[in-house]
Amino acid sequence: MAKRAQYRKFTRSTAGNIGYFTILILFGLFTVFPLFYCIITSLKPLEELLIFPPKFYVVRPTLDNFRVLPALLSNLEVPLSRYLFNSLLIAVLTTVCSILAGSMAAFTFSKSKVKGSKFIFNLITTMMLYNGATLAVPQYLIFSKLGMIDTYWVYILPAIPSTVNCFLMKQFMDEAVPNTLLEAARIDGAGVGGMYWKIVMPIMKPAVMTVLLFSFQAMWSIVPAGTVFSEEFKTLPYVMSSIALGGIARSGSAMAVTVVLMLPPILVFLVTQSNVLETMGSSGIKG
Repeated sequence: MAKRAQYRKFTRSTAGNIGYFTILILFGLFTVFPLFYCIITSLKPLEELLIFPPKFYVVRPTLDNFRVLPALLSNLEVPLSRYLFNSLLIAVLTTVCSILAGSMAAFTFSKSKVKGSKFIFNLITTMMLYNGATLAVPQYLIFSKLGMIDTYWVYILPAIPSTVNCFLMKQFMDEAVPNTLLEAARIDGAGVGGMYWKIVMPIMKPAVMTVLLFSFQAMWSIVPAGTVFSEEFKTLPYVMSSIALGGIARSGSAMAVTVVLMLPPILVFLVTQSNVLETMGSSGIKG
């Protein structure tokens, strides 16, 4: 009887593990498939792009879709380097400002004893329920009144006070930064600024790297939405997406553009992935 019970327990455990890993594998394949399809399509010659139904493999791979990109982008109103500069400037500056703003707000909400801070934090987090598109008209009116239309500020300012970043950093700080450590630093004569820069920020590295990933990815792929009309302030994804308007004959080049635009976020993810997992676990989001 004991052996039979042990066999049943082993069977149930094994079946559960098989089902669990099967679901994970299917979910992983479903997640990776768009990236895989972009890559193989970018490597297809024109005659393979015209085949219907499309094949999920390449017979004669080629880099022609990447080689024609400079020619397709040669007749722009402003140099391609300007679009690249705009995207890099917006992504880097917004990411740095978002990290500083989010960490300072999280430090205040997590460790200060200001009356009403908990209520204000809960009020801020409710903004995660709203779609950014609902703020498009108010943002346009505000920027128009301030004379900021056709400037970098229309990209940067709305993205700095990110409720998601503030939430992640605050939750991580609650778990990773003990109050006793700050009390000891205060007894030793450390001020608020010293505690923030010398104690809190080094401990907050995983959360900082997570916010870096999310912010950079969002701002690298941003396109003007009704507040930028001058070509001098438009971003690289905007001009690159114009290639996709060429129909099926340009689908290979369109996928090549997608692959090129995905490279920087993928590189950032590879650098920050371990920190992202740690932050999600400490923030109560994972599992």
